[in-house]
Amino acid sequence: MRKRCLLMLVAFLAAVQLFAYSVDIMALGAKGDGVTDNTAIIQKAIDDCSFKKGGVVEIPAGRFLTRTLFLKSDVNLHLQFGAELLGSTDLESYHEVFPVLKGKETPALIFARNACNIAITGLGTINGQGFHSNFQHGNDSEGGPKRPKIIYFIGCKNVCVQDVTLRNSAYWTQDYEKCDGVVVRGVKVYCHSNWNNDGLDIDSRNVVVSDCYIDCDDDALCLKSDTDVPCENVVVTNCVLKTNCNAIKFGTSSYSGFKNVSITNCVIDRASEDNIRQWYKNYPWLGTRQNTVVSGIALESVDGGVLENVIISDISMRGVQTPIFVRLGDRKRTFTKQISRINDVMISRIMARSESKVACSITGVPEGKVQNLTISDVTLITDAEVDKREIKEEVPEAVNKYPENRMFGCILPASGFYLRHVDGITFCNIKVITKKRDERPMFYLDDVDDFVCQGCTFNGVEPVVEEK
Repeated sequence: MRKRCLLMLVAFLAAVQLFAYSVDIMALGAKGDGVTDNTAIIQKAIDDCSFKKGGVVEIPAGRFLTRTLFLKSDVNLHLQFGAELLGSTDLESYHEVFPVLKGKETPALIFARNACNIAITGLGTINGQGFHSNFQHGNDSEGGPKRPKIIYFIGCKNVCVQDVTLRNSAYWTQDYEKCDGVVVRGVKVYCHSNWNNDGLDIDSRNVVVSDCYIDCDDDALCLKSDTDVPCENVVVTNCVLKTNCNAIKFGTSSYSGFKNVSITNCVIDRASEDNIRQWYKNYPWLGTRQNTVVSGIALESVDGGVLENVIISDISMRGVQTPIFVRLGDRKRTFTKQISRINDVMISRIMARSESKVACSITGVPEGKVQNLTISDVTLITDAEVDKREIKEEVPEAVNKYPENRMFGCILPASGFYLRHVDGITFCNIKVITKKRDERPMFYLDDVDDFVCQGCTFNGVEPVVEEK
């Protein structure tokens, strides 16, 4: 699958280079002064290239202000080194060209629907200017006009986004929804300008993400499932993920599910800025002292979808609250009458340094159990200090609650892994090292069948496995 996607990318980029038609927007009268509105000129260049069945729109060095651009089939929007597209800060202008927004759809600075063979490439920058006061500066659940993403592609085929820098989105940075054949390579994201600054959202099939650097306020790499088609056949490798929320996340939207996903060779770290979340102030019971990643790996299926055939390996993380968080819930059942499922997941070769009292957890609900997980070759180092007075053995079910590591609202009764409603789980060569006194057992089991623990140690000795 990965080879197929890479070959697709090579073929597409080769085809783009063969296009004789190329337009430099400066030749059409564009001005890179950061003030002049260049929307009509850039859009005309895109339209002309598409009409001629293929071409490159060249954005030269300069600061080019623009409103929404609609990318068309067979067009490569190429930002040369030193080029910067500045998104308009006029929120009304976005809604004027998106008069009807369905469901979760939002406006965007660069938008495409049902296009084929489209690309955004080059060493330039796209700046959404999301810090501007015209954009709501609160969580999206607080209402108000929908803020624009920087890139939003829906139902497109053969998509390539390569080498560009994406900064200061007013909302999610980039979103690929119901696309087929997506390659995101060498993209640099820096977004700490507003709430909901996700780094990369994927709800598509046949996707390759590689060599990206993401530093954002909200979830860094987020696989979504918002439609009746599962997010599937996804390969992610060689990425740096820095965030104040979750680094690798499946969900929260999980209506159809996630199938056949491989994520390898990634580094997770705390974000460079923390202007909004500040967990150490707003949730002092977590036990953190500075900005932290919420969960390094968060696998969530709570809306009736199926999460299966997932491999996550070779991940190094530090500055995290919870290294591994797996949650099967029952919040909604939109496209099925069946409860969500999580099965056939392998997590291996993880090195994690944790900075909170919220241990790893793998939990289902009474009606649905997490099934067939293998976790191996993991070292968890934590500096949490927990005494018996803080431990809560009666953990609420929270069946339909928003999934997050702190969703149970208490200090879980395990220092390593809290397990509940699980059928079939193997731990092999797991090492938990506590830098301070932690009076919890390494494993705490509640309604767990077929539990296997091999070669595991807690501070160098055989671990305690406690059952409710």
